[in-house]
Parts: sequence; structure tokens; C-alpha cells
Amino acid sequence: MAAQKVPSREEIETVIRGVREPTSGRSLLEIGRIEACQTVAGRIRLTLAVEPALAAHLEKSAAAAEQALDRAFPEWRASVLLTAHRPTASSPEPKAGGGHRPLGGVGNKDASEPLLPQVRTVIAVSSGKGGVGKSTTAVNLAAGLALEGLSVGLMDADVHGPSLPRMLGVSGKPEVRDGKLIPAEAWGLKAMSIGMLVDETQAMVWRGPMVMGAIGQLLGDVAWGELDVLVIDMPPGTGDAQLTLAQKAVLSGAIIVSTPQDIALLDARRGVAMFEKTKVPVLGLVENMSYFCCPNCNHRTELFGHGGAREEARRLDVPFLGEIPLLADIRLSADEGAPIVVRAPKSEAAKAYRSLAAGVAGVVRKLPHRQ
Repeated sequence: MAAQKVPSREEIETVIRGVREPTSGRSLLEIGRIEACQTVAGRIRLTLAVEPALAAHLEKSAAAAEQALDRAFPEWRASVLLTAHRPTASSPEPKAGGGHRPLGGVGNKDASEPLLPQVRTVIAVSSGKGGVGKSTTAVNLAAGLALEGLSVGLMDADVHGPSLPRMLGVSGKPEVRDGKLIPAEAWGLKAMSIGMLVDETQAMVWRGPMVMGAIGQLLGDVAWGELDVLVIDMPPGTGDAQLTLAQKAVLSGAIIVSTPQDIALLDARRGVAMFEKTKVPVLGLVENMSYFCCPNCNHRTELFGHGGAREEARRLDVPFLGEIPLLADIRLSADEGAPIVVRAPKSEAAKAYRSLAAGVAGVVRKLPHRQ
């Protein structure tokens, strides 16, 4: 069987140059500039930087560009993302709150250079809103994947609220070796978070460009080494940071965490829609805080309702990955810096997380290599 021909950047630019905004008649390459162009794992991922005021107006043109690329390169799936987070030359990037700056270095890289070349698969753990236990799920999923025999990294992409250092029980600044940050190692994982670089009481008062820079550097300036899977604890929501991660990290798939109540499921739908827009496969939904078991009498109470995520997964036609109970021991283990899958492996919560990890590990082993 003939090897799949990889489209060149010049060929991709030629196709995009032929897509014109209907009102002005200008080519997309006249209106914006290519910020990133990647051809990885059968996908063409193109990021166009445009003026913020034009982004919404150009959505239909971006969809037309995707269709044009799909026609030109039928063996590849294309996604075109519009971004406006880069500062202009006349608008200098503000300093970080408290005097902190991003790590430095990634901004000098070629935008088309693939990130994480030694990482086989990258999985995002996401939620449409905060407060649903996404980070706790990401930590225990990563630890569970390590227990399944995979080599695992865990990246905390929630720049404004980094919780990974506390939940893994790691402290101190990471070592820098040959210009790369060396990730911390704990519970069988390699881990990195902006929280390892600043005091945990320091507010990260950063504007969008600095957040984007920090996220890019956590991907590109860390010596992750060879990994079967990198789990990314995504920021909550569906904004620019999430879209940038979906594009730059070349995600292999995404897991959506929700609680059972309707208001959380509304936000979970937005998360699914975002990943569909960026052509990232949704591996499934997890229902966190699914039920509460009294530690004294074992009576089961469904505090937030029950089964909402399972029904939502059915409605969206994505897999349902499991139910995680609401238990005080999960909170306690996180506060003490030990994932419950290793702190109390025979507990009901640990069994739920291990079941989730076993299912995801099976999917990871079948996913194609990103490179």
C-alpha cells in the first residue's frame, strides 16, 4: 500500500489563497496570516491569526477553507481555526501580575514544528465549566493509566488555577537541563504545572497572550521524553486557551467530565461541540459526583440527580465512560497529595477510577501514533 502523501505548506497555502471572503472578495491569506500549519496523524491543522473584530465574521470563510482542503487532499481531514490572541507590534505584551513572566523560549520556534514529538497520544480532560471535579479526575485517570502499565505524563494547563502540585504532593522548582524543564515525578507519572514555578498563593493576573505563551511553553519547553500518553488537565470552559490547546497539542482525543445536573450538562455539550469543531475525537463522557454513599450506613443518595451524563452521551452519540461517586476520601486524598487510586486502591472511588483508566487504556493502545 502506497504511503500517504503529506501535503506541503506551499500546497496548503495555495488552497487557502483561493478561498475568498464573499463581502470583500479578498483571499483569507490577505485578511489573516498563518500562525500554525501542521500535518499530523491524517489531519491538517491550520491556525489563522486575524483581527479580533473580524473573527466572528470569518467563521463561514473558515468552514469554506476546511471544505476546500478536504477536496484538495481527500485522504486528510482539515480543520481551520481562527485566532486573535496574538498582540500586535504596537501593543506590547503586559507584564505578568506579581512580576512573573512566562518561561521563555517557545516563541522562537517555527510555528509549523510539531510539538511533543516523542509522545504517542495526547488526551485532554475537559469540562465546559469549573467545579465539576475535572482536575481530580485527570489526576486519578493519569495515575490509573500508569497502573495499567503505560508511560504517562500529566500537564496542568489551568494557568489561572493550577492545582496539580498540591494534588500530587510535589513541591520545589523544577530543574532546567539543556534549556528544558525537567518534569516532576510522582506516583509513576511525569508532571508539570505553572504552579511548580510560582508561589501557590500568587494570583496569575495574566492577559490572554501571556496565558497562550505559558501553555505553549508547557508543551514545548518541557523534557517530556517518550510517553505512551500525555494527559492534559484543560482549563474550564471553551475559550481561546482551549482552542489553542486543541490545535497546538494535536490532541488524539478528549474526555468530558460533567456532574449529573442539567446545568452542568449544558456546558458539557459546549465542550463536545468545541472538540467537534476542531476535529478532535471525543472519547466519551464521565459522570463525576454521580452519587453519595454514607460512610456509616452505606446508604446511597443521588444528591445531584443521577444518569444525566449517561443519557447525554447517548444523545450526543459518544461513549459513556463511567460514574465516579462523591466521597470525602477523594477530597482528602487530593488535599494530602496522593491520588486515591494509589492511596486507597480497594476503595469504591479507586475502583471507579481504575475502571475508567482501564477503558481509556484500551482506547489509547488502539489510537494511531500522532507522528
